[in-house]
Amino acid sequence: MNMSKMRMPLGLNILSWVLRATAAAILIQTLFFKFTAAPESVYIFTKVGAEPWGRIGSGVVELIAAVLILTPRFTWLGSVLALGVMTGAILSHLTILGIEVQGDKGLLFALAVIVFVSSAANLVLHRNAIPLIGRRLARAPYCRWKYSRVCRKPWSQR
Repeated sequence: MNMSKMRMPLGLNILSWVLRATAAAILIQTLFFKFTAAPESVYIFTKVGAEPWGRIGSGVVELIAAVLILTPRFTWLGSVLALGVMTGAILSHLTILGIEVQGDKGLLFALAVIVFVSSAANLVLHRNAIPLIGRRLARAPYCRWKYSRVCRKPWSQR
């Protein structure tokens, strides 16, 4: 069975678009602050030791990720990029910046977590589109033991 030709059920398709729109909206919204050198953004990247190139570079990667997330054929790649950038952001908050930055009550940290979770869920939904490994990831269930109950075919296919 060709997994790339399979259609996603309507409910999962709607969930996928909600996840994609959420992640892309947050990624695009934060670009304004990065590209205009907003004081909060400059403070964060100075404290991390990556000002100005880290701020601009992460903004460019976030822009690419947002565009790819909204592109059906490459949504998996946008999710991978967003996961990478948000992993860096979350780790920076946990190790260097702290959850709350300049009195934002943890808003930036929460947005990073939302993008991370949305991108991870979207990647799981579109795992079969990943080249080379997608078909293996989409197979269910994976069986180690030949006679495992989980690995047996349903009665209708015996």
